[in-house]
Amino acid sequence: MRTDKRTYQKSFILDMDGVIYTGSKLIPGALDFVRRLKQKNFKFLFLTNNSYYTPRQLKTRLSKMGINVTADCFYTSAMATASFLQIQKPVDCSAYVIGGQGIIEELEKNKIRITSENPDYVVLAETEEYDYKKIIEATHLIREGAKFIATNSDLTGPTLRGPVPACGALVAPIEKVTGIAPYFLGKPNPAMMFWARKKMGVHSANCFMIGDRMDTDIIGGLESGMTTCLVLTGVTTRKNMTRFPYQPDYIFNHLGEIDPDTILSRRERVEKDL
Repeated sequence: MRTDKRTYQKSFILDMDGVIYTGSKLIPGALDFVRRLKQKNFKFLFLTNNSYYTPRQLKTRLSKMGINVTADCFYTSAMATASFLQIQKPVDCSAYVIGGQGIIEELEKNKIRITSENPDYVVLAETEEYDYKKIIEATHLIREGAKFIATNSDLTGPTLRGPVPACGALVAPIEKVTGIAPYFLGKPNPAMMFWARKKMGVHSANCFMIGDRMDTDIIGGLESGMTTCLVLTGVTTRKNMTRFPYQPDYIFNHLGEIDPDTILSRRERVEKDL
C-alpha cells in the first residue's frame, strides 16, 4: 500500500535575504514572481536561516513590501531546530537559549523547556542580546554536558550597509573555549530541506530551491535532490560562483527572470530527453 502522500506537483522553495529583499528594500522582480506563483497555484515556501523573526513577523515584513502571503508560507531555521530537538528528545527536553523571539517561540510551541538548570542542550541563534555573561554561562553548561546546537552556520547576513555577523560567527568564542563545535540545523542541512518539503507535502524531484548563496541554498538543494536556481542579487556573484566544485542547475540575474510555467526540473529534463 502506498503511504507516501507527497505530490510531484512543481513547487518552489525561496530563500529570503538577497532573493526577495535586502534589508527593507524589495529586490526588483520578486513581487512579480510571487504573484505568478499565486496566480497559477504553485506550491511555494519561503525558507530562511534567520531565526530571529517569527513567521508572523516575516509575514508582516513582506506585507509592508507589497507581498501578501500567510504566516504558513514560511519555514525558518528556528522551526527546524525545534523539530530536531523534539525528535531527539520527545519528552521533557530542555535548553539554555541565546536567541531572539523566533527561536524562543518555536521551542516553547514544541514544549521544550527553557532553563539554565542542567539543560539537555545549549541553543545559539541570531540575537541582539549577545553578552559576555551569556557566553560564559553557555560555555559552563556545555563543559558540564549540555549538547551544543546552533540554528545556522551563516557567518554573515546582508544589510544595505554591507555584511554583519550572523549565527555562524556568534558560535566562535564558545566553540574555541569548549573545543566543541555546534550541530547546525539551518541550510545547508538536508534535514531542514526535508522538513520544508514535508510542510508543503511535495517530492524533491519536482521542487526548485532558489537562493543567492552557493554555500547554503545551492548545496542544500543539491544534496536534497532538488533542482537549484542561483539568483545574482545577494551574496554569490557570477565570478566567485565558479570557485565552487558544484554548480547550480540555473543562473538568473534576479527572481523576475524565472518563468515558473516553463522552467524544467531535473526530473522533467531527463524525461524530456528520453
